Amino acid sequence: MATLFEKDAPRPLADRLRPASLEEVVGQQHLLGPEGAIGRMKRNGRLSSMILWGPPGCGKTTIARLLADSGELAFEPLSAVFSGVADLKKVFERARQRREAGQGTLLFVDEIHRFNRAQQDGFLPYVEDGTVILVGATTENPSFELNAALLSRCQVFVLRRLDDDALELLLERSEEELGHKLLLEAEAREVLRALADGDGRYLLNLVEAIEAAAPASDLSREGLLELVQKRAPVYDKSREEHYNLISALHKSLRGSDADAALYWLARMLVGGEDPRYILRRLTRFAVEDIGLADPAAVQQALAAWETYERLGSPEGELAVAQAVLYLATAPKSNAAYGAFRASMRAAKDTGSLAPPKHILNAPTSLMKDLGYGKDYAYDHDTDEGFSGQNYFPDEMARQAFYRPPERGFEREIVKRLAYWEKLRAQKQGKDE
Repeated sequence: MATLFEKDAPRPLADRLRPASLEEVVGQQHLLGPEGAIGRMKRNGRLSSMILWGPPGCGKTTIARLLADSGELAFEPLSAVFSGVADLKKVFERARQRREAGQGTLLFVDEIHRFNRAQQDGFLPYVEDGTVILVGATTENPSFELNAALLSRCQVFVLRRLDDDALELLLERSEEELGHKLLLEAEAREVLRALADGDGRYLLNLVEAIEAAAPASDLSREGLLELVQKRAPVYDKSREEHYNLISALHKSLRGSDADAALYWLARMLVGGEDPRYILRRLTRFAVEDIGLADPAAVQQALAAWETYERLGSPEGELAVAQAVLYLATAPKSNAAYGAFRASMRAAKDTGSLAPPKHILNAPTSLMKDLGYGKDYAYDHDTDEGFSGQNYFPDEMARQAFYRPPERGFEREIVKRLAYWEKLRAQKQGKDE
């Protein structure tokens, strides 16, 4: 219970605007609305353990607190950053005592993914027997960060970053709480929402910064940016966002969308990604998704890599952008990639089959006596420069691993392969 002095102490705007009911939470109606999963739980009075997965500032802590209030449960908040096994034991003991007295406990664990595997296992018996209803909050993909045993006992709910309408609603609530309109021009108001980047708590912090500055007149876009500076985008190079963005870049390139590819490249660079990592992935893309449809693609990727190594950032980043544009607009083919994978499968399936004797060298008389090199046809001695001999093992039927599409340079390769196949059939027919 707050003391007399605590009641009079200044409170942050985010705390003053904290929703009093689930209906007041913005941006999460897909979960909290009448037909949402959490909304149905509340209506039926059957709350179960859950993991709330979503970006910062989307309402995870608020939802957990309101769920406890609506179910008349004791609310036990913990942060995995500052808590250990001893803290958990104390919480579980208090929850056990409450249960004996007829009251349930909602244990809210913020940043639950920061607990190690053994600590996560410690939740299992208390979740299973109902001593606590666990609500874990995480910004990381639970599939990667949480134990399978714990996940099997919890429902995972995905919270969304706040969209523009939800952020505008928060601005309107802020103005109602403050008693006046924010001193912002229309464009600056849009920029303010964009700066929040889906984070409601950060938006309210920006509002407080504007209030503290007490501008004499409506702020322009430039005035707002000068006042609040620029927020670094949410990007963790070692976690899921890193893989999400490189996946978005790769698939935009594969889809030949140069503009989208440039956008995802920019997002990664602005977030602080190492351009060398991007260049490595671009080089892989050149051989995996373009291949011989445009043999110059890999040369462009390697040239961009070398250029960046010579120039560094930020000048060398233009070479990365140029490579992205080249790869996005190049014809696409994964025929070489598919052919290599198929040949690897065949090599594993066929074991240790020996090459046919006619293509083996015979440096000794014994090897000649065994038939090594016998009847080998030197291709350059033929009129077509093509002998049509068999180069697969005698025990193995001929395979066609490489099936290029008629796109880009591979259109010419299709013609060559068809020509050689025709000659091979003719020569083998004569031999028979």
